[in-house]
Amino acid sequence: MSITLIPYLTWPAIDYMQTQSLDNLQLINEIQLGTHLNHAVEGGRRADFALMLALLSSDLNENIPVDATPIETQSSQQLRAYFEIPASQPLSSTPACYQRAAEQAQAFHQASLTSTRLLAQLQPTALSYPPQQTKGLPEDLFHNLSLHERRKLPPIELKPLQATPQDLYLALIKSKRLSEISLAA
Repeated sequence: MSITLIPYLTWPAIDYMQTQSLDNLQLINEIQLGTHLNHAVEGGRRADFALMLALLSSDLNENIPVDATPIETQSSQQLRAYFEIPASQPLSSTPACYQRAAEQAQAFHQASLTSTRLLAQLQPTALSYPPQQTKGLPEDLFHNLSLHERRKLPPIELKPLQATPQDLYLALIKSKRLSEISLAA
């Protein structure tokens, strides 16, 4: 593709090129333009700005720096095993966290604060102990409900779906037949 440049352009980098082929002019990114792109914007020279943008390469592989991907990355579990770091502190409580918390409380009463801190670092307990058996409500709200209101709350466990693909197919056929009947009437 050979395009000639118009001689009235004021961009200094192409002033000397009265009629030069654009095949030889390869701009990969805007750094090669220097401050000419900024001066074109500030000076309101829209044609120069459009020309400079058109000269930039549209190939993303040329514009985006690509680093070589590391060959092998180690997972956090492998790094924990290598450096002998214990498991991280869980965010929410598990049944084991209650046992650990009881052991830490017992260590505090039998030994000292130092042994409690050591036990907490070796076997961390959860950061949060959400209320249990409150059917998803905050604890203070649940305890303010009467026994009759608590009994009316939906169960926490969702019942599993008792449908099979055959039941779904029969339900779809039945629905189609009913819609055909209603349209015919």
